[in-house]
Amino acid sequence: MRALPLGARVYVLCAVLAAALCAAPVLRPQAAVPWDAVVLLAAVYAAGARGTRAPWPEWYSPVLLAGAFLLPPAAAALVAVPGALLAPVERRPAAVRRLWHAAQLAVAVWAAGRTFAALGGRAALDAVRAPDAPGFPSALAIATVSALVLCLAVIALECGVLVSAERHAPRAAWRGRILGSLVPHLVHGPAGLAMAVLWHSPYGPAAALLVLLPMYVSACVFALYHRERAAHQATIRSLVQAVDIKDRYTRGHSERVGRASAMIARELGMRGDRLEALRIAGILHDVGKLGVPTRILRKNGPLTPDERRIIELHPEYGHEMVRGIGFLGEARAAILHHHERLDGSGYPYGLVGMEIPEFARVVAVADAFDAMTSTRTYRRGRPVATAVEELKRCAGSHFDPRMVRALARALDRHGWHAAVTADAAGEERGNAPADMPRALPEPAGAAAPGRSAPARRPDTTDGAP
Repeated sequence: MRALPLGARVYVLCAVLAAALCAAPVLRPQAAVPWDAVVLLAAVYAAGARGTRAPWPEWYSPVLLAGAFLLPPAAAALVAVPGALLAPVERRPAAVRRLWHAAQLAVAVWAAGRTFAALGGRAALDAVRAPDAPGFPSALAIATVSALVLCLAVIALECGVLVSAERHAPRAAWRGRILGSLVPHLVHGPAGLAMAVLWHSPYGPAAALLVLLPMYVSACVFALYHRERAAHQATIRSLVQAVDIKDRYTRGHSERVGRASAMIARELGMRGDRLEALRIAGILHDVGKLGVPTRILRKNGPLTPDERRIIELHPEYGHEMVRGIGFLGEARAAILHHHERLDGSGYPYGLVGMEIPEFARVVAVADAFDAMTSTRTYRRGRPVATAVEELKRCAGSHFDPRMVRALARALDRHGWHAAVTADAAGEERGNAPADMPRALPEPAGAAAPGRSAPARRPDTTDGAP
């Protein structure tokens, strides 16, 4: 506790006292508490909290709602306490975090139980057990409302500790939490109701616990999805890092092209998997540089015709490198064709107009925009407005006008930040490296005092017109 700010210590102590007050009625002599149900539900919840390794550990949370529906509110508050105290904690102080989590859940479950009782949930639950189940719609509605109360109570208490312990602004603490927690709790409400109905059925508590089986299977599938996604992201990061190490003069370029591609995609109405695939396409568009000799990528001054032909093979190299990565989907076409031009003057195949895949047309605009606006050690970045005007000038010949308009709208709405993308050591070099893009001409006299203007060369790996 000493490591926490005073406000956080007071807040945690207040939460613990509130939880104790919520559970205190079970100590009354006249309290009729079904301790067998409390112990069983608490043991099931503790087993789930202690043993889960899934990214969706709330698969066992319907147990809390079943307790809120089956038990008096004071007894329901105790169901979460053993599990919260035994759950693994990654950050210190572990003991305080466990105590806080137990108090948080106890108060939230108590609130859900009080809501269920106040709305007539007990009577509706008894009606569900009748042969014709006339009370099911009413019980389902009350259970859903109770689940929402539990959700809001957990979020409110969590936001309080974020404000007091981690100095978050109240609005920032709330932002995004309700929508992220709403859907799981809307599922937990009916699941908890099903457990409560089966608990008092002829099949007993064993049948009620079977409700958790599909929740557990769903959690395992969700965990598998997250592991695969993490593996995909690790693969992408490794490829991008390899490119950045080899071509240090454009470090950070890939991530920014991915971000600009995603901005364009959102303006075009892309969502979900296609939006993510296009972002990945932007990030990996230059992965073929790994197949280009380093001496060419880092060469000072103009390229020879043979060197230019070699460097123009990088889209094909990149396509071959990612051919076997199935999750990339349409991104592979963008890697291969992002240097094609609408008028057929691009490479590697000289595709014309709509022959160029949509993803490639998006990445081409994002690539050129970042190439022009990024400040590198051999030249200053162009202003965003100037780069957009240059893209508009080349729309219809080099770039798809629809993609250019989408980028312009996104920039008006969100703005843009470009950073230095080369090593500081490169500032000592008098000439630009081999991948310097051909963009707008430098104004006369723009060279730094005492240093000759960098040698310029036609477009190679960057997409600037």
